[in-house]
Amino acid sequence: MAKKPKWVVEKERGAKAEEARTVWLFGHHAVRDALVNPRRERLRLVLTPNAAEKLSDAIAQSGMTPEIHDPRSFKAPLDPGSVHQGAALEVVPLDWGTIEDVAPGGPGARLVLLDRVTDPHNVGAILRSAEVFGAQAVIGPRHHAAPETGALAKTASGALERQPYLRVRNLSDTILELRAIGWLVLGLDGEAETTIEGALDGRRDRPVALVLGAEGPGLRPRTKESCDALVGIAAAGDFGSLNVSNAAAVALYASLPRAGGGGTPE
Repeated sequence: MAKKPKWVVEKERGAKAEEARTVWLFGHHAVRDALVNPRRERLRLVLTPNAAEKLSDAIAQSGMTPEIHDPRSFKAPLDPGSVHQGAALEVVPLDWGTIEDVAPGGPGARLVLLDRVTDPHNVGAILRSAEVFGAQAVIGPRHHAAPETGALAKTASGALERQPYLRVRNLSDTILELRAIGWLVLGLDGEAETTIEGALDGRRDRPVALVLGAEGPGLRPRTKESCDALVGIAAAGDFGSLNVSNAAAVALYASLPRAGGGGTPE
């Protein structure tokens, strides 16, 4: 077999690299929000006639020219099980910059850190909760964390376009850096005796970072050691547990910078 010319090899490598750095979003909510997000670099839009009609305002705002395909021969390269609703958009992953860019801290600021949470559906749901409860960012490690994918974006229901999602080289080092600049870092642990409310008694005005681990193994030992304290979610009984996305929502609500235990944030 003849050896490929160098220019052919380089072209193929470039094509693979380009393919690897793009993501296909799907579903009406995810595609609409990406179309109107000025931060997004958009490459290709594939729609059925029905989806094109429903997304007409967002398409006009984006300035893109969609490819219209019959529903029976939808040409976007998606997994067969993807519930795309006739809408798919190829994009470049968002670049949110650094932690300093998106999480300046300040009184009552909140962050969510994820330790080896790899399920895109869980991360998408956490991004949605983080947006609802006003977290400055969601942060995970560069490796062993869910990357930006179509499934993550669909679960986030648009929050991926607005809620910063950063992936850092080393989560424990990032925790120590946050502590050094004034963040109170609380790691969630099912066996912790202190509750979130107890740890924040008299300190709700502090910037707080909540660290959640993967379901099952939880936080890694070094992650635990890096936190200021380990806390648990107050429960009504000794049985049952929350999955990580539900735990993130409850923890964010429990940590809100409000007086007492209810009402709206101050």
